[in-house]
Amino acid sequence: MDFQILINNLTNPSLLFFVLGILAVRFKSDLEIPANSAKFIALYLMLSIGFKGGQELSHSEFDISIVWALLFGLTLSAGVPFYTFFILRKRLGTPNAAAISAAYGSISAVTFVAAVAFLDIQGTSFGGHMVAVMALMEAPAIISGVILLRKYSDTKPEGGMRQIVKHALTNASVLLILGSLVIGFIADEKQAEGIKPFVTDIFKGFLAVFLLDMGISSGRKLKSFFKYGYFSTVFAIVVPLINGCIVAFISHWIAPESGDRFIFSILAASASYIAVPAAMKLANPEADEGLYIPMALAITFPFNITFGMPVYWMIIQYF
Repeated sequence: MDFQILINNLTNPSLLFFVLGILAVRFKSDLEIPANSAKFIALYLMLSIGFKGGQELSHSEFDISIVWALLFGLTLSAGVPFYTFFILRKRLGTPNAAAISAAYGSISAVTFVAAVAFLDIQGTSFGGHMVAVMALMEAPAIISGVILLRKYSDTKPEGGMRQIVKHALTNASVLLILGSLVIGFIADEKQAEGIKPFVTDIFKGFLAVFLLDMGISSGRKLKSFFKYGYFSTVFAIVVPLINGCIVAFISHWIAPESGDRFIFSILAASASYIAVPAAMKLANPEADEGLYIPMALAITFPFNITFGMPVYWMIIQYF
C-alpha cells in the first residue's frame, strides 16, 4: 500500500485550510467567512464543475458505457438507504433512521469537488458524464428515505411524494450542476475559452476558502453531536468506508477508467448535508437535524477527504 498518497493528501493546502477552520472553532476564534461569500463560492464551485464536465462530455462519444454508468449511480443512490435504514432504526428510531439513510444514499457535491482536486493532483482525468451521474444521484436516495418513512412510521409524514420528488430534482445544487453541464456541452469551443480562466485557473483558490468555511461549520456542529454517543460516530465512518471500498472494487465492471471508478467510490462513500436536510424538513420534520447533519458534515466529510480518498484510490490502483 502506497502511504505516500495518504501523506500527500494530508499536506494538501485545501485540506489544511479545512483543518484550520476546525482549529479556529476549537480556539474560540472569531474567524468566519461571510454567509453571502460562502454561498457565492459554493455556487461558483458547482458552476465550474458542471461547465467543465459539459465541455468534456461534448468531446466524448456517447455509448452504452455512459448509460451503464448512469444506471449504476442511480442504483447506488436508491439502494443504500434500504440497508442502512434497518441498521439505524433500532438505535435511533424511524424518523432519524429515514433521514440518515437518505443522507448516506445521496451524495455530497462538495466531496465530489474535493475528489476532482485529488484526481488533478494524481494527474488523472475523469469522464464528463460523471458530473451528470453525481447530479442524478442526489434525488433517488431522498425518495427511498421517504418511502421507508411512510412504510415504517406510525404517523404519516407531511408533503406528498410528488412534491418531495420535485423538490429533490430542483434544489439549487442539482439545478446549477445540470444546467452548467448542458451549457458546457452546447457551448461553442472558442466561446468557452473566454471563461476558461474563471472556471479553471481560480478553482483551487476558491476551493481552499470554501473548505476553510466548511471546517468552521464542522467544528461548530461537533459540539452538539457527541451527546448521541459512539454509535452514530462509528456509523458515520464505517458505513461510508465500506460503501467506498466495495464500489472501488466492483466499479471496474462498469467504468474501466481509474478516474471514473474513483468518482463512483467517493460518491458512494459521501453523505448529503445540503439537499437531504432541505427535503427532510418538508417530509420528515421529526428527524433531529442535530444528529444527521453533523454525521454527514462533521464526521463523514472530514474522514473522506483525509483518509477515505487515498484508501479508495489505492484499492483502485491495486485491482
